[in-house]
Amino acid sequence: MQLESFIPPSRVLMGPGPSDVSKRVLDAMARPTIGHLDPEFISMMDEIKKLLQYAFITKNELTFAVSAPGMAGMECSFANLVEEGDKVIICKNGFFGERMKENVERFGGVPIMVDDEWGKKIDLNKVEEALKNHPDAKIVAFVHAETSTGVMSDPKALTKLAHDHDCLSIVDTVTGLAGVPLKVDEWEIDAIYSGTQKCLSASPGLSPISFSNAAKEKIKNRKTKVKSWFLDLNLIMSYWEGEGGRSYHHTAPINALYGLHEALLILKEIGIENSWKKHMDNHLLLRKGLEDLGIDYLVNENDRLPQLNSIYIPDGIDDLESRKKLLNNYNLEIGAGLGALAGKIWRIGLMGQSSNKKNIDHCLESISKVI
Repeated sequence: MQLESFIPPSRVLMGPGPSDVSKRVLDAMARPTIGHLDPEFISMMDEIKKLLQYAFITKNELTFAVSAPGMAGMECSFANLVEEGDKVIICKNGFFGERMKENVERFGGVPIMVDDEWGKKIDLNKVEEALKNHPDAKIVAFVHAETSTGVMSDPKALTKLAHDHDCLSIVDTVTGLAGVPLKVDEWEIDAIYSGTQKCLSASPGLSPISFSNAAKEKIKNRKTKVKSWFLDLNLIMSYWEGEGGRSYHHTAPINALYGLHEALLILKEIGIENSWKKHMDNHLLLRKGLEDLGIDYLVNENDRLPQLNSIYIPDGIDDLESRKKLLNNYNLEIGAGLGALAGKIWRIGLMGQSSNKKNIDHCLESISKVI
């Protein structure tokens, strides 16, 4: 078999991620590669920090992009903030709460699980009860925008609960950033991570992350070394922090960071609040069309993520065959259900560049032909 250059098909990406990447971002990624310690590249890194601070609405100095996808942002948060024996309250109402549990266990912590039904937001009363039952807990961890279900929880209230009980907060907003309101400083969030391939519409492979001063102090005053060398923020700080010269830590994914820089510029030009509004407006358009097709949502209306729509598969419709038809006949990618929801729901993403009326019309017309 003769091997040739790979030319991917052009898809309409309306699954749980990645989202469509604009030509402007793709063009940025195709620019000449320079050294990761080149003064020009370091200057761009400074701009990425400022642009991420804009996206997160924070002044946290320790705000940067981990050189790996969103799950590395999760691991970075737990690796740096969890020490042997630390109790961590984990709110699980979907697939990614379970991944938080695995991280805590791998770093020697003790997970205290607060379970809610998949598709329901996190119950504040259950979290408060867990905190009262475990007054020695150190951290409360939860998912702001649960990608597996399309449900949104309340970071402001959950972080306040954590602080009322002398805990730090770790927040997963991989699908949330730039899609729904998020105010890191105002809500006093301690550690938060996201992904570039969702509402930012950059390529997969980077994890925007931000740590408060309180989290930063905990990291600096650890009793033991961070168990991951690559994700040790005591080392990474010297590469991303400060102006001008940086010390070498790793070879950054240079061209991917070009793309993130461009995607963040686009977000700044649009305006963060306009980005939130765009996602909600397009969600309402999609919702109306799905209702006209007789399709119901998994999540209560008040708790839905506008950028991740989880819908019940109509009775008698084969999940896998229908999604194959959507991909092969209509060039449309939507997502399957995970875990207990596999075969029961589809997940339709309206994230970033993919969130537009043309895509919505194409999605609704295509679904109407396979159900």
